[in-house]
Amino acid sequence: MSRRRSPRTVTVEDIYLSRSVLIPMPSAKKVGQDASYSRDTKSLCPVCLSVVKARVFEKGGQVLIEKACKEHGSFEDVYWSDAVQFKRFAGYQTEGDPIENPQTRTGSKGGCPQDCGLCDRHQTRTMLANVDVTNRCNQNCPICFANSATAGYLYEPSLEKIREILEMLRAQKPVPVDVVQFSGGEPTVHPRILEIIAMAKEMGFEAVIIASNGVRIAADIDFAKRMKDAGLRIVYLQFDGVTPEPYIQARGYDALPVKQKAVENLCKLRIATVLVPTVVKGVNDGQLGGIIDYGVKNILSVKGINFQPVAFTGRIEDSELKSRRVTVPDVMRLVEEQTDGRIRKEDWLPVPALAPLDELMEKVTKRRWMRSSVHAHCGAGLFVFEKDGSYVPMSRFMDLGEARRIVLDALEESGDGDLGLARTAKLLLDLAGTIDMKEAPSYFDWKELAKRAVFGSGDVSETLKQKGMFIGCMHFMDPYNFDLERVERCCIHYATPDKRLIPFCTYNTLHREGVEKKFSVKFQKNFGAC
Repeated sequence: MSRRRSPRTVTVEDIYLSRSVLIPMPSAKKVGQDASYSRDTKSLCPVCLSVVKARVFEKGGQVLIEKACKEHGSFEDVYWSDAVQFKRFAGYQTEGDPIENPQTRTGSKGGCPQDCGLCDRHQTRTMLANVDVTNRCNQNCPICFANSATAGYLYEPSLEKIREILEMLRAQKPVPVDVVQFSGGEPTVHPRILEIIAMAKEMGFEAVIIASNGVRIAADIDFAKRMKDAGLRIVYLQFDGVTPEPYIQARGYDALPVKQKAVENLCKLRIATVLVPTVVKGVNDGQLGGIIDYGVKNILSVKGINFQPVAFTGRIEDSELKSRRVTVPDVMRLVEEQTDGRIRKEDWLPVPALAPLDELMEKVTKRRWMRSSVHAHCGAGLFVFEKDGSYVPMSRFMDLGEARRIVLDALEESGDGDLGLARTAKLLLDLAGTIDMKEAPSYFDWKELAKRAVFGSGDVSETLKQKGMFIGCMHFMDPYNFDLERVERCCIHYATPDKRLIPFCTYNTLHREGVEKKFSVKFQKNFGAC
C-alpha cells in the first residue's frame, strides 16, 4: 500500500506486497463442481485464421475446445487439463473494467479480433504494455522466427515514435498505464536503449522493464548498472532450466552459464529479476521444481518466476499437438510433484482473485485503481516466502478463505464511502487474526507491516521485499486454443507505432507481421547487432 503523503508515492514494491501479503485473496468456494461445464465462444481456424464458432466443454476430467471451419474441417484441443481446477478458478471471474478512451469501435474492421486498437468491447485495461523496440538479436535460436536476419527486415521504431507510444499509454483513461516492458528481438542491443528507459521513467511509469535473454547483462555489468541508473526496475530474463539440455534444444547452445552470470550481476545491482521459462513437454517440463529452488537461492534478486506453457505457431498434426500441449493446470500439477508437495495445486489463484483487493486499495489510497478483471483461465499465481533454508506458500500460515470474507465484509460495510480510520484499524486487526504466527516465517511481522503500509510510517518492510517471491503461470494462446472470451479480457497489450493497443495473443497470432512490415526497412547485414 502507499504512504499517505501523495498518490504518486506508490511504488512497485508497495503494490507488489500490498496485493499479495497484506490482504491476499484465497481460494474461492467450489462453484458448480458437480455440474458439467459448457459454453459457446468464437475461435480461429488454425489453418486460415478465420473466425469460427467454438465450444469450450468438460469431458473426461478435462476441459476441451472444439471448432469447425467450413474449408479446413474440425479441430479439438485441451483447453485446461483439470476440470476441477478450471471450475474453481471460474468462481473468481469478476465484472469488466474497460478503458474510457478506446482507439477503435467494434465492427470497424470486421469485428474481434480484427478491430484491435483497443476496441470498445474490451473488458480490461492495460496492466502491462509491451513495446517492441527492435527485432535485432544477439542470439540465433533455432526456434525463433522473429529476429531481423530470419525475417528479412529490420523493425526498429524511432525514438520519436517510441515517445508517441509512451504518451498514448500515459493518456489511457481512467488510469494511466504504469508498467511498460521493452521487448524485441533483444532490447539491450538497441543503440539508444538507455535513452528509451530514461524517457519512460521521466514520463511517470512506475515500473520500467526489459525482456532480455541476458547475454549483454552477463557480459557487461557496467551496462546493466547504466540501465538501472536510467530507471530500469525489473528484468524479465529468459530462463529455460537449470541444466544445459533445454538450452541446447531451444537456443542451439548451452546458455546456462550466461543465465547464471546474468542473475549474479543483477543480484549485485539489486535489480529485480523475473525468470521466464517457456515450458515445453519433453524439453524442460521436468525442471520446474529445480527452477523454483534456483529462484529461492537467489531471492535477493529473483522476485518472480513466470512459467509460460509453449504456444504453437504454424500447422502441426493432431497427434503431435496432443502429445506436446502443456496447460496451466499441468504446470500446477508438475510443480506439486517436483516440490514434493511444498507447493500444492490449491495454492494457485487466478488474477481476478485480486479484484476485491483492488477496490479496497481505491478506498485506502483514495484514487482510481487498476481492476483485476482478467479472464480467470489466462493464468495462475501464488506467493512463497523463504523459511528455514527452504520456502513456504502464504496459504500455509494464513487462512486465506477467512481473509477474503473479512475484506468483502469491509467493502460491503463501507458502501460507496471510504473505509475510515476506525474501520481500517478493525480490518487490519481482523486480518492479523487469520495468521498462524507459529507457522509463519519469523520475520513476518504483521503489525509492523500494517503500520508501515497503511499509516504512513515508512515503506513496506525491506525484509519482506527480500524474502518474498511470486510464482506465476501465464498460458498465451495460439490458433488451436484461441478463445475470444479470453482475448476480450486480456491485460497485456502490445503498443504499436500506429498508436494501437493489441492484446498479446491476438498480436502474436494475427497482427505482428503486418505491424512490423508496415514500420520496417529491408534488413542489411551491416546493421551490426544481429
